[in-house]
Amino acid sequence: MNPQFLLWLLGAMAIFISGATASRAYIANNNLLVLILALILYCIGNLMMVRLMREGGLGLAISASSIAQLIAVNIIAFIVFGERLSLPQLAGVGLGILAMALMLLPAQGRA
Repeated sequence: MNPQFLLWLLGAMAIFISGATASRAYIANNNLLVLILALILYCIGNLMMVRLMREGGLGLAISASSIAQLIAVNIIAFIVFGERLSLPQLAGVGLGILAMALMLLPAQGRA
């Protein structure tokens, strides 16, 4: 996997997580400025995803981003907002981690 791809993925993930956190904060306080911030962050994250799709392909970029966000959002929901997952939901997160590890392994060939 290209290190530049991983850095862009990490950056996009951080932007999307910031947007998700701002969205959750908007739900808690109903401040319109927080909602606007969340929308701006989501727009920036989507623009970063365009570059990731060019480099890694649509399937890999979207899948890796989704799983990385799934993991990070659950950590934030647990630590910051005190939310808890059930055992089957935790198993789903675990399968997502396994799926991401398999996706990021070096590819033998390209489709």
